[in-house]
Amino acid sequence: MCLFASLLLHKQYKGFEDAKAVIESLKNKGVSATKVVVELAHINAGVLLHPSFVTVDDIKEVKAPLAVLGAEFDHLSPPALVKQFEEVLATKPEFDGFVKIFPGVAHGWTVRVQS
Repeated sequence: MCLFASLLLHKQYKGFEDAKAVIESLKNKGVSATKVVVELAHINAGVLLHPSFVTVDDIKEVKAPLAVLGAEFDHLSPPALVKQFEEVLATKPEFDGFVKIFPGVAHGWTVRVQS
């Protein structure tokens, strides 16, 4: 299935349109789009999917439950880095941290249509 047909079938564009106002508001408050979940994880909880441009220091600042879902084949957030995130989260007994590296998938796996 081509990407265009997939977008029409699954109507992701609606979610994108809905999210634009939220992202714009966050940008106006100085929050970087690439680190929104990490920056806001202190609110309730967060989930990072193939966490590009997130550093170990970013994870050290998290103060609420966080799940990190990585890809086996990811040059932007390789499994070795994701494992470091897991090590940092394990030092925070005051909340739950969850890390999983999904085998056989590459960066972007969460936004691609699986057939």
